[in-house]
Amino acid sequence: MNLKDYGFRDQITRSSLSIPSNIAEGFERGTQKECVNFLNYAKGSCGELRTQIHIGIAIGYIKPEKGERRKDEAQRISSMLSSLIKTKKRFIAEDK
Repeated sequence: MNLKDYGFRDQITRSSLSIPSNIAEGFERGTQKECVNFLNYAKGSCGELRTQIHIGIAIGYIKPEKGERRKDEAQRISSMLSSLIKTKKRFIAEDK
C-alpha cells in the first residue's frame, strides 16, 4: 500500500499493530479474564482495520482487489479471535 495520505496510512498501521500487540499483552496477563479483555481489544482492532480498509478502497487510496484480500484476512483473524475468546471464557466458567 503506497499511500500519500500519511495520517491515513499511519492509522491503518496503528490498528494493524494493535491486533498482535493486544493478543501478546493478554497472554502475559495474570488471569484468564484479563486475557479475554485484551483479546476483545484485538478483535475490536480487527473491526477498526476492516473499516479503514473499506474507506481506503472507497476513496481510492487502496486498490479494490488488494483491499478485499486484506479485509478477508482481517475477518478471518477476527473469527479466530472469537473462537479463542469463547474457549477462554469456558476456562473462566470452569474455574468458578
